[in-house]
Amino acid sequence: MRRILITGAGGSAAANFTRSLRTSVEKFFLVGTDADKYNLMRAEVDKRYLIPPISQTGYLKILNSILVKERIDFLHAQNDQEVGFISQNREKIKAKLFLPDKTTIKICHDKYRSYQSWEKAGIKIPKTFMIKNKNDLEQAFILFQNDIWLRSIRGAGGKGSFHAEDLDTAMNWLEFKKGWGKFTASEYLPGRSVAWMSVWKNGELIVAQGRERLYWELAKISPSGITGVTGTGRTVVDRKLDEIAMKSILAIDGSPHGLFGVDLTYDKNHVANPTEINIGRFFTTHQFFTVAGVNMPYIYVKLGLGEDPKYKGKKLNPLKEGLLWIRGVDFTPVLTNEKEVETYVKELKKMKKQIR
Repeated sequence: MRRILITGAGGSAAANFTRSLRTSVEKFFLVGTDADKYNLMRAEVDKRYLIPPISQTGYLKILNSILVKERIDFLHAQNDQEVGFISQNREKIKAKLFLPDKTTIKICHDKYRSYQSWEKAGIKIPKTFMIKNKNDLEQAFILFQNDIWLRSIRGAGGKGSFHAEDLDTAMNWLEFKKGWGKFTASEYLPGRSVAWMSVWKNGELIVAQGRERLYWELAKISPSGITGVTGTGRTVVDRKLDEIAMKSILAIDGSPHGLFGVDLTYDKNHVANPTEINIGRFFTTHQFFTVAGVNMPYIYVKLGLGEDPKYKGKKLNPLKEGLLWIRGVDFTPVLTNEKEVETYVKELKKMKKQIR
């Protein structure tokens, strides 16, 4: 039985990963690590270890000691901080990895450097500026006509993001976040939000699937309305989206290898603009695809082990359009489709007519 270690194992994304492997055609022994003692207890693994955060001395030595002790065959990191650290120290890790190039990970972990790569490649993206001081912010407001999007150049889950419509509010936000020189300002995109999850090996696309986010769970508690927690996801099949997502990846890495999750938002002209690439990890709700019929974590792990996943499905969008994955805090996710949901909408309309 192959032995897999998952870092950040108590997080939601890791739960999606472990649940996917549990339903695969072969059994794995799963070991989980987490730097949070409470999150660790949620990890759905066979064995758990508390480890220090990467910022503390001893992280690498402790991680390697666990890898050796547990005879781990393959290591998967499911958060940006550990992906970045493990990438930079990959030669020292005592287990197999399946990661993109070091430089690729560095670029994708810096939203402004990603923007520069896409701009150079001629990809449609919102004009973006680094905000180093008040003058930069004032210029951004002039250019974007008092409607800008502020966000941290690093971090996931919409970290630091804020939709600002006046200068004073934007300045107060940057002061509060200590964001001068660490935030960008760009045109605010009002359209649909989509993600394009893909697995590559040595420049060859193995499988990719598009997914639209219909709304953010717990959006009311976030200043920007973005929480990083998808409420309901919907499968998308769109050739133009596929083209833009692949072009966005290839603009940063000419020979993609590993996991590339492109986030895109549609502008007022209904064109998908890439906003970031979640690199070396899956987006949070990838169990959606597994339950629907495509187990990307299993495909990824088998490739990482140097083995054939025996995947025979379509490379692009193997799942049909319109499948829905409905989820929320403390609820078991539900897989359904638009047709089934609409039956309840139609029934309500019928009842309304009857009581008039």
